[in-house]
Amino acid sequence: MTVFEARVATEERLTAAAVPSPAADAAQLLEAALGCSRTELLLAGNRRLDRSEAERLDALVARREAREPLQHVVGYAHFYGLELQVDGRVLVPRPETERLVELVLADLEGASAPQPVVLDVGAGSGAIALAVKSELPDAEVWGADVSPAALAVAKANALRLGADVKFIESDLLAGEEARVVARRARVLVANLPYLPDADAALLAPEAAADPTTALFGGPDGTALAARLVAQAWELLPAGALLALELDPRNVHQLAAELTGWQGVAVHPDLVGRSRYLVAYR
Repeated sequence: MTVFEARVATEERLTAAAVPSPAADAAQLLEAALGCSRTELLLAGNRRLDRSEAERLDALVARREAREPLQHVVGYAHFYGLELQVDGRVLVPRPETERLVELVLADLEGASAPQPVVLDVGAGSGAIALAVKSELPDAEVWGADVSPAALAVAKANALRLGADVKFIESDLLAGEEARVVARRARVLVANLPYLPDADAALLAPEAAADPTTALFGGPDGTALAARLVAQAWELLPAGALLALELDPRNVHQLAAELTGWQGVAVHPDLVGRSRYLVAYR
């Protein structure tokens, strides 16, 4: 079949499998199978697939039909203009987290220090840390995660992108190296597990493929974030920014608990849901 026919057939298969975005996924699967860009895909509509390409596409589509996350199938995720390698060891970075990066960058625009220190706690794939570094090459950026497996993914992404981001193992800010960095940080940013535990029974198959340790934050979803806030209060220098992504169901609850912090504010995501908590030490 031609590339165009393969795209139509792939979209039909994904639609039948109740994949949420069959057209977009079909295009990305074809790009992966053919090893081409989106522009090249559009220009190759009348070209016929050879046998190896057809077999490769069929294998990829079968995995997506089984509701394996698209990013796992193709091996990468797009985030803030970066292409990050992801797999079952890390949370697939979500588009809404790009807004958290924007809030951090907006704050750093007025930073007086020529090389501000930014610490990303719960770094996972390294998405936030690497995005900040890509926009602010002079910043000193660190990422911390409790999972050695996740850190391996983050370090590989940094190496592939040529980004000088340092990743360290720490349970939030419990590790000594993380504590040392936090005491110098201009920004502490975190997208920690924030779903209430009861959500485990409600997840879409794609979300269920993420590590459970990257999703759930206790009965109300704030257990880890609240622990980080307490550690940050102890360690961050005066005037440092704390920026967190949370669930719309619990972000205001945690904001109300930030006694003593300055400039506490909750910001909405692109569809108007309260999601981002910022405050100054």
